This record gives sequence, structure tokens and C-alpha cells, in this order.
Amino acid sequence: MPLTDLALRNAKPKDKPYKLFDGGGLHLLVNPNGSRIWRLAYRFAGKPKQLSFGPYPTVSLAEARQKREEAKKQLLGGEDPSAVRKLEKVAASVSSANTFAAVAEEFIERLRGRGIAEITLAKKRWLLADLAGPSLGHRPISEISAFEVLSVLQQIERSGRRETARRLRSSIGAVFRFAIATLRAENDPTFALRDALERPQVRHISALTDPKALGGLLRAVDEYTGWPTVRSALLFTALTFARPGEVRGARWSEIDFEKAVWSIPAERMKMRRAHMVPLSRQAVAVLNEIRPLTGSSELVFPSIRSNKKLLSENAMNSALRRMGFTQDEMTSHGFRAAASSILNEKGHSPDVIEAALGHLDSNEVRRAYNRATYWPERVVLLQVWADLLDEFRAMKGQRA
Repeated sequence: MPLTDLALRNAKPKDKPYKLFDGGGLHLLVNPNGSRIWRLAYRFAGKPKQLSFGPYPTVSLAEARQKREEAKKQLLGGEDPSAVRKLEKVAASVSSANTFAAVAEEFIERLRGRGIAEITLAKKRWLLADLAGPSLGHRPISEISAFEVLSVLQQIERSGRRETARRLRSSIGAVFRFAIATLRAENDPTFALRDALERPQVRHISALTDPKALGGLLRAVDEYTGWPTVRSALLFTALTFARPGEVRGARWSEIDFEKAVWSIPAERMKMRRAHMVPLSRQAVAVLNEIRPLTGSSELVFPSIRSNKKLLSENAMNSALRRMGFTQDEMTSHGFRAAASSILNEKGHSPDVIEAALGHLDSNEVRRAYNRATYWPERVVLLQVWADLLDEFRAMKGQRA
């Protein structure tokens, strides 16, 4: 006789386990401790087997009967319901281990193994974890559709960050290609989104290239009363025209005062190649000025909050804003553009300037030749540049 909800509710525990049968092999096992478990008894390949459907009343009578019917269909199809259940658990476990977040993190670790710079890895993690993660992170990577990815990208695009949206599409695509190579996905949904985003407006780096205006900026930096490491970092950036990230990460161990050379290791260079920077007399003076304050730290220009942390990415730009220079006038990265523009205008060798900027020559033979021959010229160039900045400082006319 089929069970009723009333009979199930009134089922009390006894000294020994007992069963209440509903038919078709479905029964409720009532244990002495009060637990009540749905079970299905069946035969497969001539052998008796048993399958659990979960506790009552969490699994209702109607739900237990539905599960019984599903198991019967599997038996009619020649499948063992217990084996099907195990395969489903394995699939669920694999899916949880192959979420977008898990594969993205594995992809980043693979990049780290290739020697990619930590600052680049941090940007990748920001794109994949902070921007894509909230929407895609928990999803099995093999189930993510192009529409899901597009929704994430369009949300960023609507905020005005078109270039960020395009970089994110590229990074997500790289994760999917890694997943395909490791047999965890079959296609890259970003491939269909190549033309789905608006093209970013090209924005040139803001830089002061007029000598009087640049001189006014340098005087403002000289008079800056904020945190000393920020002021020194700005001056050092101006004198070396290194990338701001390279300056922020500068270590005292990289500075050779005797030879007046700053050796930047490959892992901190954008182009993944070690770079040596000749230090002018003025650059050495900046280092000697800040050394009593930060010399006990590993970092030359540590953070305001801790001498073990880098200056924040926006520290130097924020200082420029406080001095009255807008984002459209000057950024810390603009010192590179200013040096390149002014030195080229004054007739210095473009090859030497490019070598000083740390740019790679596309020709491997010429690149090796340049590394071997341009060092003396670069030493002269950096001192010429430092002397020019002193001349600009003495000029009057703009931002005095």
C-alpha cells in the first residue's frame, strides 16, 4: 500500500531500524536515532543494489517518487542509477575545480613561471579577478557564453573605460585559449566579440615639451612640501626619464654609486630585458638627498605608509595635480615623452635616445649591436639632459 504524508510524519523510531514501503522498491528507512532516509532497492545486471535519495522531510514523498521514476528510466535505458549518480558527482567536482576563477589563477601562475614581471601579473589579476571575477569567476569555464562575457565588457565600456574593456576581452580570451589547450573548454567566446566593442579614443601621453613650461614644473617640484620620497621620485623620474613603475620599484641594491649606474633587473622591465641607466651628477644628488630618510629600506622611494611597500601608482600624479598641473598638461609618464621630444629636437641621435628609453629594436642583430655601442653615448646624453633641466629651471615665464 502506498505511503501517505500522515504515515510518514507519524513514523517513530524503534529499537531497531525498520522500513516503510511505498512500492517499486522505494522505501523510507527509519533509524533508532530518529533519522529517516529515502532509499530505492533495485537490481542491475542481476545484482541487488541500493540508492539513497536523501532524508525525509527535506526530500518530500512526491520528490522521492519522482527520483524513483527517473531511476526506472535509467534502468530501462540500460544504465545503473548508482553509476550515473557517481558520474554526476565527478562532473560537479570537475566543474567546481574548473571555474573561470580557478583557470584564470592557474593561467596567471603559468605567466609567473615564464618570468613575467609582478606588476604585469598584478594588472592581469586585477582584470581577471576584480573586473571579470564577480560575474564569471564562479562559472564553469566550459559553460560561459559569449553573451555573458559581452555583458561584463559592456558594463565596463558604459563607464567610459573603453580601453580597459578591450584589454579585458583580450585577457579573458587568453584564459579561454589556455583552457582549450588544457582540455577544459572547447571554444573561446571572445573570438565572436572582436568587433562588439567601441574603439577607444587614442589619447596621447600628456607632457610639457616647452622648455619654459618644463622649467616651471621643475621649480614647482623643487618647492613641493609634500612627502619627500614623492618629490625625490618625481625629480629622479625627470632626470632618468625611466618609466614611473621602474622608479617606484627602484632598490638601493640596484644603485652603484661608484660607477653612477642604476641596474634595473629584467623582471621589472616592461620589455623583459635588464636595463642599465647612467646616473647624472644631478640624479646621484637626488639619491644622496633621500638616502638618510630611506636608506634603511630596501626601496629607494618607499610608500608614505610603509617603507616596505612601493609608492602607490598614483602618488606622483597626485602630487602633480596638487601643484596645479592638470592631467591634460603633465603626468609622471610624461617625463619620458618630454625628454624624447626635446632631445630629438636638439639633434641628438634617435637610436641613442631610444636605447636610453629602454625601447627594443625590432632587429635582433641591431639590438645586440646597440647594447654594445651606445653606452658611452647614453652616459653623455643623460648628463646633457640633466644639465638642460637645470637650464630650464633657470628660465622664467611659465609656472614660476
